[in-house]
Amino acid sequence: MTFEAWLQSRLTAHGFACGPIDGVVGPVTIAAIRAFEASRRLPVDGRADEAVVSALRQSSSRVDPETAAAVESRVVPEAEIRRIALVGDTWPRQAGVPAFYGAVGTRQARVAVPFEMVLAWSKATRIRSITLHEKVAPSAKRVLQTVAALYSASEREALGLNLFGGSLNVRRMRGGSAWSMHAWGIAIDFDPERNQLKWGAPKARLSHPDALPFWKAWEAEGWLSLGRARNYDFMHVQAARL
Repeated sequence: MTFEAWLQSRLTAHGFACGPIDGVVGPVTIAAIRAFEASRRLPVDGRADEAVVSALRQSSSRVDPETAAAVESRVVPEAEIRRIALVGDTWPRQAGVPAFYGAVGTRQARVAVPFEMVLAWSKATRIRSITLHEKVAPSAKRVLQTVAALYSASEREALGLNLFGGSLNVRRMRGGSAWSMHAWGIAIDFDPERNQLKWGAPKARLSHPDALPFWKAWEAEGWLSLGRARNYDFMHVQAARL
C-alpha cells in the first residue's frame, strides 16, 4: 500500500470520507485532511505532515469514551423499540450481514447523487457520488431520486439531507470489536452535527415530522433508521435489519 492510500484509509477509518481509496490525493482527500486537522486542533493546512500522520495512527474512534460506552451498553426495553414497517426481508439481519455481503470493503460501487450534496465537515467540498456495496447501490439510487423529488433544495438544506457524513468506512463499531455496518458500505450518515450519536427525539433534527417522508422513502426499500427504531443515531440509515 502506498503512503497516499494509507493516508486515505486512515482518514476514512477516523470518519473523514475521502471517496475511493485509490492513492490519488485530490480535493476531497485534502478537505478530509483539513477537517481532521481541525478536529485534532492541529494547524489547518491540508498537509499530511508528521503531526497529522502521528494522530492518524491513533485509535480511530471519533466518539468520546463516555458516549461510546453509553451507546454500546444501552439495553433498550422491548416496549421502547419501534416496529418500523419495512418492505419484506429485503436485507439481512445484522448477524447475517457477513454471509450476505461478503468481506468488508469489497464489491463496492459508486452511486451518483441527484441533488446538491456537500461534505458535512467541509461544506466547500461537493459530493457528486457516494460509495456503497453493489447489492444496495441500485436501491440507494432509487431512494435518493425519490428524496430529490420529495423535497426542494431549500427543504433538503433545512433538514440537512445535503450534508454527507459518510458511507463506506472500514472500521469497527464505536466502543466495540464488531464491524460497523459502514465497513460493508451498507450504511449512510446525514448531517452528523445535528444528529449526534446519542441524541434522540426531539433533539435530533431528523427526528422531526418534516423528515418522515425521507425515512419512509428508505423504509419502502427495506432500509432501517436506528433513530426511528431505537431513538438514537438519527444520522444513520442501513441496509440491514436489527
